[in-house]
Amino acid sequence: MIYTIITRLLGIIIVFLFFFPLWYIVIASFSRPYYVINGDVILWFKEFTLGAYQQAFQAKGIWRGYGNSVFITVFGTVTNMIFTTTLAFALSRKELPFRKFFNFFTVFTMLFTAGMIPLYRTLMNYNLIDTYWGNIIAFGINTFNVIILRSFFEQIPNDYFEAARIDGAGTFRTFFKIVLPLSKASLATVTLFYAVSRWNGYFWSSIILKSESKQPLQVLLKKLLVEQTDLMDLAQPVTSASLYAPTTIAYAIIVISILPMILIFPYIQKYFKTGVNLGGVKG
Repeated sequence: MIYTIITRLLGIIIVFLFFFPLWYIVIASFSRPYYVINGDVILWFKEFTLGAYQQAFQAKGIWRGYGNSVFITVFGTVTNMIFTTTLAFALSRKELPFRKFFNFFTVFTMLFTAGMIPLYRTLMNYNLIDTYWGNIIAFGINTFNVIILRSFFEQIPNDYFEAARIDGAGTFRTFFKIVLPLSKASLATVTLFYAVSRWNGYFWSSIILKSESKQPLQVLLKKLLVEQTDLMDLAQPVTSASLYAPTTIAYAIIVISILPMILIFPYIQKYFKTGVNLGGVKG
């Protein structure tokens, strides 16, 4: 009894510690900046206002950055899933020639990579610097996700493949008509991994995409939060009547940037746990 109470209390504390920073950003973005700056906003809103959001949507390049993030996330995730599912399926088939070698070579890339400079030089040699496709293709596959799907594909009973072969189905038809429909849970999980990674991608986006017109929201967010040059243009003296300030505008932009992933997650959540468990355990 005591053990149960202690573990639940610890669980509540840990959840609170992880959730509170996000909650604070949300309530601070909807509060008057005077109370935020004075530290009066702790657990709940203080004089609700949408002033910070009105100014956030007027920030330079915010809509352009949003559009770039949507483009990179959508097309990047589609590219990721095409590469990952096809490779994972090939590695899962026992009839694949030199299967052990290809599996070893795939896992080997998790431990050893060429590094940043060779990757950048490769993209530069193929004229992919400052292009959307350079960002998308350069990170078209993640070995960890390949292993998740490969492990799941290996658990599909061989009877399905034998029945498809008897019916005259080829490899591609078997893949699209049998393997993918049976793998919805794992596919949804891996898709979420890729989508979140694409949406939150900052480092390589800032290196590959040099033109401001092509930079995604996360790069713009860094400029607004760290440099704050554009935010200062929207600044006004902070008083008890102020509806916004650079601090609350920054909080509002953070909320805007994470909102799409928060809205998508509930629709994928039902597949998430099942997908991780099925794909992460080899039967």
